[in-house]
Amino acid sequence: MTLELAAVLCASIATIQGPLSTANPVTDFLRTIVVRSSQNLEQSADLMPADKYSFRPTDAQMTFGELMAHVVQTNVALCSAISSKPAPMSPEQLQAMTGKDSKNALIRNLKQSFEYCREALAASSDTQLSAETSMFGRPTGQSRAAVLITLAMDWADHYSTAANYLRLNGILPPTAQPKK
Repeated sequence: MTLELAAVLCASIATIQGPLSTANPVTDFLRTIVVRSSQNLEQSADLMPADKYSFRPTDAQMTFGELMAHVVQTNVALCSAISSKPAPMSPEQLQAMTGKDSKNALIRNLKQSFEYCREALAASSDTQLSAETSMFGRPTGQSRAAVLITLAMDWADHYSTAANYLRLNGILPPTAQPKK
């Protein structure tokens, strides 16, 4: 059983892994991840009907709209830590964003946040991984590598949550949709 699991994991990694002969294996991989993550989360936001943005599986969980707002907030905050360009939204604008914003506004902000992350990653290289980061002018005490790993983990977590919310509403998430 363990050997079979290892074979499946290796095959899975091979399908998402970038070229081995790159000078920037970490940042190149993240550039691949941001494309897939943005597509999955943006498509999830599109698939969920506007009247279901207030859906929450339990009282302790965020609504779908709050989840989308949270994705925008974390994208902008974390990508501001690795970007040389100013964030597209201020901390005050991010804090004012709620899950009660319209579906269209949340999707617009979601797309903008992923574009900001793509730009930040496009200008990144592995030589910068040990550099200390700052968010909105304040030192984080974290390296660029830590921020990049956090981004990848957040995108996987956020998509998993969005996919579950969709399924609980009878909607197939983007990665479960039949191939066209």
